Amino acid sequence: MNDFAHSVAAALSLISGFDSELIGIVLLSLRVSLSASLVALVIGAPIGALLAISRFPGRQTVIVLANALLGLPPVVAGLAIYLLLSRSGPIGFAGLLFTPSAMVIAQVALTTPIVVALVHRPATALWAEYADLMRTDGLSRFRSMMLLFSLGRASLLTAFLAAFGRAIAEVGAIIVVGGNIRGYTRTMTTAIVLETSKGDLALALGLGLILLSLSVAVSTAAFLLVGRVGEK
Repeated sequence: MNDFAHSVAAALSLISGFDSELIGIVLLSLRVSLSASLVALVIGAPIGALLAISRFPGRQTVIVLANALLGLPPVVAGLAIYLLLSRSGPIGFAGLLFTPSAMVIAQVALTTPIVVALVHRPATALWAEYADLMRTDGLSRFRSMMLLFSLGRASLLTAFLAAFGRAIAEVGAIIVVGGNIRGYTRTMTTAIVLETSKGDLALALGLGLILLSLSVAVSTAAFLLVGRVGEK
């Protein structure tokens, strides 16, 4: 019990003292996860809207696949990205393996299906309600998608926050493609795993408290902002 209390006190001391290693890990985690979430939104939102307004052969298969990928094991995604980025892989020449860019790519692979699914469902409902009006006004497919985004901005916000929540808490894929290199690719989740295995509970607990706070903040923001957007 004394050891636990000492570890908690040491963790709080690291946080309150703005420990340089802890701050560096937190900032890298935020940079990687925010970048991945934005890229996932840019890729996934148009796909979700397009699936809502378009009819083409294989559409249902794409929808099923997007929903199936919601449960994609992170380590499998990490392995796939590793094979692509390794020296013998198709894009190994880019030299991205064991870099923050590789971690962003891995998180994009995991979060894009979330964005597609969370945008597609409300977009389908909006399309069913406004499709005739859009056709009457002669809107192009692109302008129809933009209007759906405007009407369903709450779903875009929800999709982004959900993607960020998944990305910031992910460990399996980024430890495979990032290598958990100190000061370069070490994020909060990978550092927690490493420091716990080493017995350095102070840093692990400090990062864990910050990660927990971020998760609560994201959930609270999603609830408050989506509710506010929905009232407008």
